[in-house]
Amino acid sequence: MDDRWLNDPDPALRPRARTPEVRFDSGGVPLLGVLHLPAGPGPHPVVVLLHGFPGNERNFDLAQALRRAGYAALVVHYRGSWGVGGAYSWSNVLADAARAVRAAPGLDPALDPGRVAVVGHSVGGFAALHTAAADGSVRAVAALAAYDLGAIAQAPEVVLREARAMFASDPLPLRGTSGDALYEEMRANGASWRLAALAGRLADRPRLLVAAEDDTVAPPPLHHSPLVEAYAPGAETLLLPSDHAFSGQRVALARAVITFLDRAL
Repeated sequence: MDDRWLNDPDPALRPRARTPEVRFDSGGVPLLGVLHLPAGPGPHPVVVLLHGFPGNERNFDLAQALRRAGYAALVVHYRGSWGVGGAYSWSNVLADAARAVRAAPGLDPALDPGRVAVVGHSVGGFAALHTAAADGSVRAVAALAAYDLGAIAQAPEVVLREARAMFASDPLPLRGTSGDALYEEMRANGASWRLAALAGRLADRPRLLVAAEDDTVAPPPLHHSPLVEAYAPGAETLLLPSDHAFSGQRVALARAVITFLDRAL
């Protein structure tokens, strides 16, 4: 198995690896991002890495592993999150994810605009699948513990109450929103946001769905299993023995994502 992502690059490679801060507008608001550029002249394939809600786990370890494997990885913050201006909303997450995918290949001349993938965790997985479904330039998509807002919006009342409580408990790093606002937006858009409904638009591209056995935020029976069924045949799937953040399986997660991208790109 190729584990080049575990090793630092040859110091003789030029240009050396770099980590520039980047900015680009979405909806009139400058988004803040960090681009992890590999060593060497390129052209490097590009991975847009989308974090979840509110973004405490931002998967920078995956970005570093991707870079060591030869992928340029962009980690970006949505409007209203982590110091970025504007207001946070689920709709803005979707719009900002789409904008990041369009902007990423132009952020450095060493990037390959013909090899762009999107990888998202939790709500970032929800955004990754929606972005790929709407943008045929995305060559591959990976959803990690995807949180299906559409499925939750149509779930039994007890599940809705749990979601509302979670939305209300985590907005400290966010601005321009509230738990109630996020809940109402989810309920209003639920029918059109179900991830299973995207299966037809993604059928011609590589898809990776990863879930965690002990996930209490996005329990696999509600969020993962319906996607496995809807996206079959053809989607690659994996269930890891860990929690929503894959806390005890970060190496296994990185290996799965990079192995998938090596085949897809």
